[in-house]
Amino acid sequence: MDIQYTEIKNIRLIKLIGTLDIIGVNAIETKFAGYCAGENARVLVDLSAVDFMASIGIRLLTSNAKSLLSRSGRMVLLNPTSSVREVLDLTGIPDIIPIYEQFESAEAVLLS
Repeated sequence: MDIQYTEIKNIRLIKLIGTLDIIGVNAIETKFAGYCAGENARVLVDLSAVDFMASIGIRLLTSNAKSLLSRSGRMVLLNPTSSVREVLDLTGIPDIIPIYEQFESAEAVLLS
């Protein structure tokens, strides 16, 4: 599992690459939480290169999204692969963390 981080227009863009299973989450969990830290953070998580997501990956996303909300921040997900999107939909994640297919749509929501 790999994690890449950049900032664009006050948006923290986190790109996850690989498999979000127990091994993958353990490899990136501390960095991911650090990238989501702070007040009023706007975080966009790019899932386009994640090929599998286990329940621990869902926990990683939801716990950090809830933490962001408690600090007046926000998280959105970008362009998950079809298999990851299916897992997200089945577990009700879109009700907690919005999912967008296009960067521009996600960016507009985060900056509004």
